[in-house]
Amino acid sequence: MGEMIDEEVEFENLERRILKINKESAREEFTAKLAKIRKEILELRNGLDLQDKLQVAGNASDHLESQKELPDDLQERKSKDVKTIKNELGCPNQTESMRRIGTCGLEDKSCVTGVFASGHSMSADMIRRYSRQLLVPAFGVSGQEKLSMSSVLVVGMGGLGSPVALYLAASGVGKLGLVDNDVVELSNLHRQIIHTEDFIGQSKVSSAASACLRLNSSIQLEEYGNGLNAANAVEIISQYDLVVDATDNLPTRYIISDACVATGKPLVSGAALGLEGQLTVYNHKNGPCYRCLFPTPPPLSARQRCSDNGVLGVVPGIIGTFQALEAIKIASGVGETLNSRMLLLDALSARIHMVRLRGRNSECIACGNTPQILASNLSDYDYEQFTQSTLSEEEPKPQKLISEEDRISAEELQKHLDSGKPCVLLDVREPHEFAISSLPNSLNIPLSTLKEKLPILRSALDSSIASSEKLVNGDAPVQLELLVNSGNGDSALTVAIPPVFVICRRGNDSQKAVQLLRNEGFSTLVDVVGGLESWAKNVDREFPCY
Repeated sequence: MGEMIDEEVEFENLERRILKINKESAREEFTAKLAKIRKEILELRNGLDLQDKLQVAGNASDHLESQKELPDDLQERKSKDVKTIKNELGCPNQTESMRRIGTCGLEDKSCVTGVFASGHSMSADMIRRYSRQLLVPAFGVSGQEKLSMSSVLVVGMGGLGSPVALYLAASGVGKLGLVDNDVVELSNLHRQIIHTEDFIGQSKVSSAASACLRLNSSIQLEEYGNGLNAANAVEIISQYDLVVDATDNLPTRYIISDACVATGKPLVSGAALGLEGQLTVYNHKNGPCYRCLFPTPPPLSARQRCSDNGVLGVVPGIIGTFQALEAIKIASGVGETLNSRMLLLDALSARIHMVRLRGRNSECIACGNTPQILASNLSDYDYEQFTQSTLSEEEPKPQKLISEEDRISAEELQKHLDSGKPCVLLDVREPHEFAISSLPNSLNIPLSTLKEKLPILRSALDSSIASSEKLVNGDAPVQLELLVNSGNGDSALTVAIPPVFVICRRGNDSQKAVQLLRNEGFSTLVDVVGGLESWAKNVDREFPCY
């Protein structure tokens, strides 16, 4: 009580000082301090009163408990009397505002036992776990409570979804849903940090769920291992407060956005490729949806994927962490979110740019004034037809741009190379891909620069012709022969022109190269079906794929 008297004296001193201060800013500062001290004193008094009431209630309870061997009709009365005494004393409901310290479940049982009063619903364990977040003034108890009561669905357990899921689990989101129908591969691990080598070949959702629960076993977690599609999107998304799009699949992006609009859920969307990334929040605070900005899908030639164009592992990690931050801000109601703005990351120069997005499109068929895509009919919309893409994560389908007569298999190429017959093996991949792995004695001229570097190919072909056998009326390695005039008008000598085998990663760009070279006058062109991936699968299983 002596401390309380000293603090009351401090009130009077502060009040006198405020009266002497003329500057308004200083007056406001001291007024705030005074209010804070008054609040602390009030809490201290309430705490002391509470301790006294609990002591009285405890004594009454002990007295009633000491009355042993009571008749049955009095046993029930005894239990009611304890509750009545506590209610009359104004003791709060322990499950609502009293928490017992020492139930943290720690293996070493090192926590101190005691009782504390609070105006919130967090247990001692929660306070201990999230204490560093609680100390952030802008977040605090209110933000943590809202986050702990929220639910977030994360679609995609890849490079973006990995940090999103881990940080949401660690920060204490109430319910976390994880969606993915893929399995963990070795090539995932450099960027999809939620997975480990132990889960290679297993479900990504199972792997991610295991990692999240190891990090925080107190959260509720739901797994959706069959993925998200038009048939189940509305049903799944409607169960959550907000959605995080961590996919790199175009039809899935449209499905997620349309379903979020149909169910009224904000959408945190991110993307990363190479050394660049972007992030925004759709369908939030009257902002646009994904379809508002992209009413028609980009052309096939403009679409890029990590498996084709690569990505530095940390880039999706940065964007994914930003996505987790936006989700936490939306769920907790703190800060300014990225609705109607887009964050652009240039990792190579370490620059971040912010651009303003145009507003909601009144003509949008999803969120416009007269929407056509609704929760009731979304499953009928053909997203694969609309985007000319599949929902699966399969590699691009093999193209057929030239006739089968101008193509050979990887096994046939091996036989020709083993025969020692002259040829030119042209690899049309980009130099950075060629540096990863290549077949011996292959010539690298990228498709992107092939037309400008035709002299290099002609020189290589001339060298191959010079080393080829000069056959007189003999069989040539290929059907086409170059007739060399003997001088008297007779074709006395025939020189076989070696074939030019054109190869790439999967057998698509090589066909384009054959078409280009044929237009430039080259004739002995042969495409290798399936490219180097077919070579690795059917000829040399030790050949590195990427």
